[in-house]
Amino acid sequence: MQPTAIITLSLIVINCLVSFKGLKNESFFERFLFRVDEVLKGKQYYRLISSGFLHISWMHLILNMVSLYFFGSLLEMALGTFPFLAIYFAGMIGGKMLALFIHRNHDDYSSVGASGAICGVIFASIAIFPGFFVGLFLLPISMPGWLFGVLYVLYSIYGIKSKFDNIGHEAHLGGALVGMYVALIFEPTAITNNFITIIIVSAPAMAFIYLIVKRPYVLFIDNFYYKQHHNATLEDRYNIAKKMKQDEVDAILDKIHRKGINSLTKAERQLLDEYSSSQ
Repeated sequence: MQPTAIITLSLIVINCLVSFKGLKNESFFERFLFRVDEVLKGKQYYRLISSGFLHISWMHLILNMVSLYFFGSLLEMALGTFPFLAIYFAGMIGGKMLALFIHRNHDDYSSVGASGAICGVIFASIAIFPGFFVGLFLLPISMPGWLFGVLYVLYSIYGIKSKFDNIGHEAHLGGALVGMYVALIFEPTAITNNFITIIIVSAPAMAFIYLIVKRPYVLFIDNFYYKQHHNATLEDRYNIAKKMKQDEVDAILDKIHRKGINSLTKAERQLLDEYSSSQ
């Protein structure tokens, strides 16, 4: 690693030290992990960042740090210290914010890991250097960066929708998009030079995020039907949508209880009015 990539090395050291502490000390781990209830109700916003330096296992840590070493050093040497740090932390926070939005009605949802930040770094690299090849860890396979980006976005969307594993795909997707767009702020020439690559990689993710904002029931979060019956009936879909709407209304009523009715946003008031009219 070149001396100019000292920030990448420093982040790796910090991740290792904090993760070591968390793996050895359960109370420390619990205090700094990302948990929806603690962030939204407890207003412990520091968890959006602190959780990004914790890891659930040594393998989780190693995989993330290897990725950070290769992509981070490349990006830091290309853009410099401040842009690199901005991309890293923007990706971290952006990933947690998407997870927070998707799981806003799941108080006990929790996650840790630097994956959102690292995905931000990786996709920033793809936006700026679309022609470079990405190797798959421990496999003798590599592919163009733009193709890796497209496949990774589609995989993340499927992971969010199906919940087929215990991976925080939300943080990955959110971090990747935010990291890419922040990189373009510092390197605007990439927009014209690599416009097609950027659109191909980001369009599916943006369309999916727009869809879950407008039609949240497409997520099938915590639903038995998607896991057991991939061909959900119209009745299944109706029940899922009804439950998710009820969860949103319950969250609004809880907000009124805690902060008063004047704290509601225009969208929350509209949803509450629609719900009241349908009863």
